[in-house]
Amino acid sequence: MTTPDRRPPATTGLNHFSATVRDLERSVEWYMKVLGLQRLPVEFPHYGDEQGGYAVLLVDPSNGFLIGLHHHESHQGDAFDESRTGLDHLAWGVESRAALDEWAGWLDEVGVEHSGVIDVTEPMPYSVVVFRDPDNIQLELVHAAV
Repeated sequence: MTTPDRRPPATTGLNHFSATVRDLERSVEWYMKVLGLQRLPVEFPHYGDEQGGYAVLLVDPSNGFLIGLHHHESHQGDAFDESRTGLDHLAWGVESRAALDEWAGWLDEVGVEHSGVIDVTEPMPYSVVVFRDPDNIQLELVHAAV
């Protein structure tokens, strides 16, 4: 049991996000094209299930954030569904509302369907662009005006 003045050890922030995908190479190509990520030149076996699949890591050269895309031999081939237990969505922050307009234009340019910029006032002001990857995982770009 922890005491009220005790805090967990510090972290340095998020290191990576990983998703299981249906078609690894298709997803790698999509994330590289849409988010400007670079593929690391090595595959990573699954810890504890080295024979059951592997992951490819993509890095954002501007900030070092990693996205792991996983292939599992036992994958059933079904699309992602946020209404099941697990991940709901992944969101990136952006510097300004104008940056969301730039992102919407970029997504149009690379042929990715998206919501356009949505400006919300309640329960707090923020703006967001929502889109989905090839496996239907919801991705968001957010600017909070606070």
